[in-house]
Amino acid sequence: MKCSSTLVLLILCFLSCPLASRAQSISPQDGAQKFGTLMRYIDQLYVDSVDLEALLESSIVHMLEELDPHSVYFSAEELKEADEPLNGNFEGIGVQFNIFRDTILVVSPISGGPSERLGIRAGDRIVEVDGENVAGIGITNKDVMGLLKGPKGTIVQVGIAREGIGGLLDFDITRDQIPIYSIDAVHMVDDHTGYVKVSRFAKTTMDEFREALVDLQGQGMKDLILDLQGNGGGMLQTAVDMSDEFLSGDKLIVYTEGRAFEREDRDSQYKGLFEKGSLVVLIDEASASASEIVSGAVQDWDRGLIVGRRSFGKGLVQRPMRLPDGSAVRLTVQKYYTPSGRCIQKPYDDGVEAYRKEKFERYAKGEFMSLDSLDLPDSLMYTTRLQGREVYGGGGILPDIFVPLDTTYNSETFARILRKGLCSKYALEQVDGNRADWESRHTNEDDFVRNMAFSAQELEEFKSFVSAEGVEIMEDEWSTSLPAIELRLKAFYGRNIYNSRTFYRVIGGLNESLQTAIRVLNDGTFKEMNLAHKTF
Repeated sequence: MKCSSTLVLLILCFLSCPLASRAQSISPQDGAQKFGTLMRYIDQLYVDSVDLEALLESSIVHMLEELDPHSVYFSAEELKEADEPLNGNFEGIGVQFNIFRDTILVVSPISGGPSERLGIRAGDRIVEVDGENVAGIGITNKDVMGLLKGPKGTIVQVGIAREGIGGLLDFDITRDQIPIYSIDAVHMVDDHTGYVKVSRFAKTTMDEFREALVDLQGQGMKDLILDLQGNGGGMLQTAVDMSDEFLSGDKLIVYTEGRAFEREDRDSQYKGLFEKGSLVVLIDEASASASEIVSGAVQDWDRGLIVGRRSFGKGLVQRPMRLPDGSAVRLTVQKYYTPSGRCIQKPYDDGVEAYRKEKFERYAKGEFMSLDSLDLPDSLMYTTRLQGREVYGGGGILPDIFVPLDTTYNSETFARILRKGLCSKYALEQVDGNRADWESRHTNEDDFVRNMAFSAQELEEFKSFVSAEGVEIMEDEWSTSLPAIELRLKAFYGRNIYNSRTFYRVIGGLNESLQTAIRVLNDGTFKEMNLAHKTF
């Protein structure tokens, strides 16, 4: 409400910028007393009734925004949700689902979860929960999470409609710890090169990562492509442990320091699973924090090549601080530095909004197409630890090999298909209606990835579906984008017939950074870069 917004601004007069100068003239105790007195005045004397809790929380959020873009506040409920990806699990029934035709459709049960153990299958429809109808009522994703998530050990009853079976199948599902996987894809891209895509750095990530490395080495992996594109980070210690898998001896991986903390070095400590062999790390403008720690360590020790576009530029370390009511703040307490001494944090002097828009400004300036737009002063230049190559700090990790944003297949028609999610929607509908047929068309996942191709008739049927969904198709644009449309559609078919790994095996054909990495590992470019990986 308008009155509360005004009050927040009044409170911020006491709490916000210039915090640095006020910190020297007022103690935390005096500041808390001043704020508490103001809150009492508002509670007792303000002309309208006020939600003091909401006012207090808004004040905290705004105050933290004046410090830096990464110090944030969480209510007790928000904190639990925010911690789930980092903890690597949540409590629930263990299914991936979509809302399809106003019904909860099981895309796949999560491996090892209670639904899989009971025999719930891909394609099942959840139409009742605890005796209440949940189909055809306009249910949302948030509603589903509220119904199906819950404390470990509690029971939820679901009624499932399954194709070919009359009536509902009733299941009593005992909720359990459900894993949230950090690794989206693990496969060989050729007979000697493994590929691992990591989506976050959580408590369980290293168990998954080591299992992936062992699996790939068993398939003959000699070279590794580590895909950190779009990975926004996570736990610092996990980033240190991942870097340790690539670095031998006691090499510095990262160091942190802050006003209240002395410098702390994190060194490699154990024999890693991939200390030898060619390594390429893929990054882009959304790779941040822990992703940049790994990329920085690999680059600074000349251990491998960084391929892609300049990373986000987050060099700040947050520490969770609990507040008395169960809420918490993640407060920036340190900066981190790569082995060469780089702090890769990008500037945030112009406020949170400008900071968040900086990625879009990069695009507008043409950086996604060429690095020529970057101003790289000598003051930000450092050298790698072994080969003395030039690297830069002050705003993300610059790749060794730049890959421009691929616009080959771009068109407005394709953009509208993507925005409406039509490839995913159509694949889900087709596989759901003809699952047995699609599963029988290929002997296994490898056969599907290698040989699945749509007929001209099938592509025309998708084209008709796109038109029926309200997308005006320009024929020249359709022709331009057709290779990407077809590959993306195939990837979604693969996800629905098999699993998420199949999606990434197929969609890699549109991942220009991945294709560049495969090329430089095979055409001699990697060797010509004269890295130090053979010395590890």
